[in-house]
Amino acid sequence: MTRTVSGARVLITGAASGMGRLYAERAVAEGARAVILWDRDAAALTRTAARLSEGATGTTAVFPYVVDIGDLGAIAQTAQRVRTEIGNPDILINNAGIVRGAFFWEHDNGDDTRPTMQINALAPMYIAREFLPGMMSTNGRESRIVNIASAAGLLSNPRMSVYAASKAALIGWSDSLRLELVQQGFSRVKVTTVSPSYISTGMFDGARGPLLTPILTPEYVVDRVWRAMLAGTPQVTMPWTVGLSKVLRGILPLPVWDLVAGRVFGVYNTMDDFVGRS
Repeated sequence: MTRTVSGARVLITGAASGMGRLYAERAVAEGARAVILWDRDAAALTRTAARLSEGATGTTAVFPYVVDIGDLGAIAQTAQRVRTEIGNPDILINNAGIVRGAFFWEHDNGDDTRPTMQINALAPMYIAREFLPGMMSTNGRESRIVNIASAAGLLSNPRMSVYAASKAALIGWSDSLRLELVQQGFSRVKVTTVSPSYISTGMFDGARGPLLTPILTPEYVVDRVWRAMLAGTPQVTMPWTVGLSKVLRGILPLPVWDLVAGRVFGVYNTMDDFVGRS
């Protein structure tokens, strides 16, 4: 699986719009056997599935499933339907996510904190747990799990406390899973953890990039992630300043890092004018 997903079954969460739809388009274009779309927006999912089906060749089928991945029971039931109706996915792209851009004390436990942790951190684990045994038992064929995290999971930032916590949890689990699979002899199941800065999908409308860190386009990110997924690259951070910031945060004393991040790079004010997707 170094060049194409032709013949593979690809499952994408948050697939009805944004980057999820772009991943689905890529899978269709490369002749995936099945493109499995998960999203909670039924109307958008129907439109996306129809559009993808129109562009698919005779070897590709598109399967939309309406599912709220914040609900463990819904995940389990829908995963069983997928296994029964299509078969176990060869590729899982955990793309769905939400953000609440506010100070921590402005988060409501039930309306904000809980769903952020459920969708961003727990759902990828639940979904991977449903399909991972099938990936591990497949003889010969390589499989992929792609977890879309965020630079926020690597670097603290005001007005992103819960979101940052959810992505930090995702990063810790995702890369630990990668190591477990290698250690136990299942290296044909490769895990890619993706940590991008702000992307112009609408999710972070109003946010501005730190110094030397442009807002990324969805098309650029999807292309980078796709190529990394095919190659089995363990980690992807983008742009390059995210990696630089990670290194500086590790070697500088905290007061010095706060000064550099806050006053030089402007990291700590990137969410000042955040409005999010309307």
